[in-house]
Amino acid sequence: MSKSDSRVFSLLGQRRFLPFFLTQFLGAFNDNVFKNALIILIAFNSAQTTSVSADILTNLSAGLFILPFFLFSATAGQLIEKYEKATSIRYIKLLEVFIMLAAAVALYLGSLYWLIALLFLMGLQSSLFGPAKYSYIPQHVSQDELVAANALVQSGTFIAILVGTMTGGLLIAMEQGERAIAVAVVALALAGYLAARAIPPTPSHNRDLQINWNPFTETWRNIGFIRQSPAVFVAVLGISWFWFVGATYLVQLPNYTRVALSGNEQVVTLLLTLFTVGIGVGSLLCHRFSKRGVNFSLVIIGAVGLSLFGIDLFFAPGERLGELQAVKAFLQHGENLRVVVDVLGLGVSGGLYIVPLFTYVQQQVDASRLSRVIAGNNILNALLMVLSAVMAMLLLGNGMSIAQLFLLVSVANLLIGWGVYARLRC
Repeated sequence: MSKSDSRVFSLLGQRRFLPFFLTQFLGAFNDNVFKNALIILIAFNSAQTTSVSADILTNLSAGLFILPFFLFSATAGQLIEKYEKATSIRYIKLLEVFIMLAAAVALYLGSLYWLIALLFLMGLQSSLFGPAKYSYIPQHVSQDELVAANALVQSGTFIAILVGTMTGGLLIAMEQGERAIAVAVVALALAGYLAARAIPPTPSHNRDLQINWNPFTETWRNIGFIRQSPAVFVAVLGISWFWFVGATYLVQLPNYTRVALSGNEQVVTLLLTLFTVGIGVGSLLCHRFSKRGVNFSLVIIGAVGLSLFGIDLFFAPGERLGELQAVKAFLQHGENLRVVVDVLGLGVSGGLYIVPLFTYVQQQVDASRLSRVIAGNNILNALLMVLSAVMAMLLLGNGMSIAQLFLLVSVANLLIGWGVYARLRC
């Protein structure tokens, strides 16, 4: 490990960073344990309790989770701006404990609709935590540590998503799966709250802020804060575009694996793992190549990588077998190693692309407005993820293949990535 890498990981040994890192990691982990367990319950058990189709319930669940980001992010940004952040984070994590206790009761009673409704509250809790997550970091790390801190948080978040998703699937498949999930989500919520208790004081930069409780006018105001700096606005649009691309790959990869690659669930897990690990590796590499602050060259390198590896996915699949293959059989076909490299490359490229943009926003926005700018960014992220889902449904529903969708997104990404880089380099 190089001296540069040692400095990155040294943050994990310091109170100013470690409790916060554990808090956000456990929160993302818990969200995905619950969400994946619920998706599996809907897919395999909903027919026993409701006449509503599993597809409708799955889309309803996704919509309920993302809706609070539109409704509450603007208010959350103001609250985080106005009050001491460590205390605010503890209250947010305490809310998670109560939500998960309610989820445990719903799991015990087998109430599928209550579990789906609780996704809305989980989305609320996540929308509250988002502005705190990225506005906390600049108050506790120096400017030359900012890239490293964001790299750790970004890689940790994606690893938590992956491990949480896998854990939720494994636990719900047990004989007493619902009870195992109930215990797990409550335990993880409590662990997250205990970690938050150790977060050091983080004073407000805007104690006199008057809260505007109208989410629509405040959302527009937050977007206005972002647009005050054309460069920050471009960076935020670049971040939101990343979530558009990322959501496209994460949502479509399972069906792509089954239809285009003849891979089974094991292969899906392998490819999702490679994608997630790749983002972690790419995020950490940002620090090594950012010796003097934000390195915008990484943005265009990441954008080009996302496009080239995505385009190659269109050309990669060779002759497919009729029967689904497990990992061992999948890897025995030489052309599938090309797919493995492509998916890993997509992840690494995504990490290289996103970390400099987040860091730039934190550096350029005044501390008294940063939480509200992050809230506006979260709203745009949510909007782009919804647009990604709508676009995919329309195009795939009209005969486009998933591989062709990847090709379209990759070409668009090359144009947008170059536009973001060119504007930020001016």
